[in-house]
Amino acid sequence: MTSMKFQLYLGFLFSQIKVRHWWVSVLLWIALVAPAQASVILRVAIERGVNQVKVGSSTTGIVKDSTGRTLGQLPAMSAYYAQAIPGGVALDKWQSGLFWIEPTGKGFVYIGDRWYRGRTLVVPTEKGLTAVNWVDDQEYLYSVLGGEMDASWPQEALKAQAIAARTYALYEREKQRNNPVFDLGNTPDRWQIYKGVISEAPATYAAVDSTLGQVLTYKNQIILSVFHACSGGHTENVEDVWGSREPYLRAVQDYDQNISECNWVKTFSPTEISAKFPGVGSVTAMTPETYSPFRSVKVLRIVGNKGTKVLQGEEVRTALKLKSTRFTVTKGADGSFVLQGLGYGHALGMSQWGAYNLARQGVNHLQILGHYYQGVALTPIQAK
Repeated sequence: MTSMKFQLYLGFLFSQIKVRHWWVSVLLWIALVAPAQASVILRVAIERGVNQVKVGSSTTGIVKDSTGRTLGQLPAMSAYYAQAIPGGVALDKWQSGLFWIEPTGKGFVYIGDRWYRGRTLVVPTEKGLTAVNWVDDQEYLYSVLGGEMDASWPQEALKAQAIAARTYALYEREKQRNNPVFDLGNTPDRWQIYKGVISEAPATYAAVDSTLGQVLTYKNQIILSVFHACSGGHTENVEDVWGSREPYLRAVQDYDQNISECNWVKTFSPTEISAKFPGVGSVTAMTPETYSPFRSVKVLRIVGNKGTKVLQGEEVRTALKLKSTRFTVTKGADGSFVLQGLGYGHALGMSQWGAYNLARQGVNHLQILGHYYQGVALTPIQAK
């Protein structure tokens, strides 16, 4: 960044808006000022609920207001703070209900601490500013693919990941159809890993371009194409993890053996467990009570001198910050609880390390996808 500008604007805008939540009216303008697009555009929330966000453009950036009117330009390679103010947003010398930043030529936009393709929308919401990257699905996938897999992996594994990631993004886009601001986020605990242009590579371009417009469907509906790093030998049926059943997310043999990150050990002292669950008091036992058919823990009972805590399903993994729910528990001589496990992630859908090993054995991307997503069809996108 060659320069930094920071200004805080005070004052009230839109005093004429006679609604309790003024930001609702602002959001209604987004659809009016967004130009029509021939390709599938994804709205990816990069920053959410913040008081300010750093923005910029690698080339001269065109700044537009909530009506689509051009306000001026941001110099190339300069960073500015968009600030939340009562009734809207302040950016440099301008104030508006929201701002678009569109790079000229083939420029990139800067949001937070990264460069992205596409353009930027900064909009106020009830909890603060949200900065959204409006980006073509192909360009989004160039980045996601490099975030989810190593670009040096076999091309057939990368192609399988490209189709799974595209399918997942469009599934979420449809799910968020009534969300006026965004379709997806960029946090890996909830969405796909999206790091912007830094994670792009020639191999990700090739995999995404060669699978252009291809998604997975089941009975003509886009599927929830979740994936994970590795399962530890066998994936799970979705109802044993999330409760609801999907006919295409069935347990299958995995091919992730001899992967170091798929074998793990985590040790907890009784004090550490008690701190996570204060109501149980001093922890005396940690016992898996129910298993899936493939030995993932479905119910874990934690017993203390003041009470009991029962964890179920994915809560077992998230509450204890474990790599997976496929583990055994032993008690150490010092009273600690030693969890020894296999797998990394929820063990649903495609195993990324499994795809890697299958591709190395000569299995193509369609065969990989057909193995991990049962009974699905490969279908061209029908954008809505």
